[in-house]
Amino acid sequence: MTVKEGWKGRFFEDFVVGDEYEHPLGRTVTTTDNIWFTLLTQNTAPIHFDHHYAAQTEFGRPLVNSTFTLALVTGQSVTDLSQNVMANLGWDEVRLPNPVFEGDTIYSRSRVLETRESKSRDNVGVVKVETTGFNQDGKVVISYQRTMLVYRRGRAPRIARLDATRGR
Repeated sequence: MTVKEGWKGRFFEDFVVGDEYEHPLGRTVTTTDNIWFTLLTQNTAPIHFDHHYAAQTEFGRPLVNSTFTLALVTGQSVTDLSQNVMANLGWDEVRLPNPVFEGDTIYSRSRVLETRESKSRDNVGVVKVETTGFNQDGKVVISYQRTMLVYRRGRAPRIARLDATRGR
């Protein structure tokens, strides 16, 4: 049997300004997702977890917690952008032009805006991207810029569990 390596993610050298990545996974947001995330983060706004209250608002139903949307879309991008991240440096210009509702399916894509050498670390580079999340109807529900320190090829920590299963 031949053991073939799985996707290990992009390293700093793999990012090219202007490249776009359609992130592969969509995710349907459930009522449980919204309520649990809202209560886990101690957000007390009833528009996220009280259906009776939310029915009286202009939306007529609960809004999905916007920080859940940020976390979900960021998570969707990990495979393409930050599988080999040392650290996130920041999220900027976060915009939420349309609401997310329970039952919406969220998809995302990212575009590389900038790459540069790190001034303080030789094992990573700085990558800046713009990520957009949209619902099943193609409406943009979130956009932001994210800056990350991404490991250079051959400089990332090794994942020990892979070596251990091969007896190395």
